[in-house]
Amino acid sequence: MSKEYLQLLKEEMKLLEGAMTALKHSYDACTLIGIKDNYGLEELERFEALSSRFARASDIFIQKILRLIEEIDLESPGTVRDRINRAEKKGIIDAAEDLITIRNLRNDIAHEYMPEVIKEIFKSVLAYCPYLFKCLNSLKQYCQKYQSEMKDE
Repeated sequence: MSKEYLQLLKEEMKLLEGAMTALKHSYDACTLIGIKDNYGLEELERFEALSSRFARASDIFIQKILRLIEEIDLESPGTVRDRINRAEKKGIIDAAEDLITIRNLRNDIAHEYMPEVIKEIFKSVLAYCPYLFKCLNSLKQYCQKYQSEMKDE
């Protein structure tokens, strides 16, 4: 196991934890606002921050950390779907389809501009945040197997 990869995993985990902390802050604020037909400007800003933070956290999780775990575990790189399916087999996530939905939602966040569709995105982001938080906890448990190699010298 490469020490460089393990150090990078440690750094990426800190990045993910920071992103998840920011996401949780936005999630809590938006949960209090709730889903509405119309939002005030401040409420809209909060939901837009939530969506942006959701997209960022899911990117770090899927594109950075799961890819890095493939490298550490000496697996051949594959598609995003392959990476997600492997994460399910390893017990990092409960359901590959849920993480695929999160990935698709992240793409919708990046490319959607219609107000009525954006409201549906807000609703989906609120629904999937708890699953993403759960994935972080499972990821931490999985990464404990690298703990002895990751300790500072």
